Amino acid sequence: MRRFTALIFALAALAALPARAADRAALEAEVAATETAFAKTMADRDLAAFSGFISGEAVFFTGAAPLRGKSAIVATWQRWFTDKQAPFSWRPEKVEVLDSGTLALSTGPVFDKTGKQFGSYTSIWRLEAPGAWRIVFDKGCGCVD
Repeated sequence: MRRFTALIFALAALAALPARAADRAALEAEVAATETAFAKTMADRDLAAFSGFISGEAVFFTGAAPLRGKSAIVATWQRWFTDKQAPFSWRPEKVEVLDSGTLALSTGPVFDKTGKQFGSYTSIWRLEAPGAWRIVFDKGCGCVD
């Protein structure tokens, strides 16, 4: 009887694997769409919308010292929202989500205003409410993969 029960639990666990993979793929698409919308705030020159994607306790590695907290991040990034044309843009190329579905990584290229890639970025997103992904860590790199 124990073997039969163990077999039932094992089969149930195996049956759940494709569903988890499908769920993860859906979440990865959701995070990619969120990252794309976040990048669009720069193109649209919309600092208020940009701010809405940042967690209150986020840490951005911009400059010599990390920026801690949404207010510090927005205050520092404000300078990149003043010109008529965005000074840079980015897009996600790879997104991974933990099996728990609550934490994700997005990474991709960063382009100058002429469209030439000059770096890359990595952002860590946390699901803070249903469908509400917010950045908790962000780091750019002057490297080109």
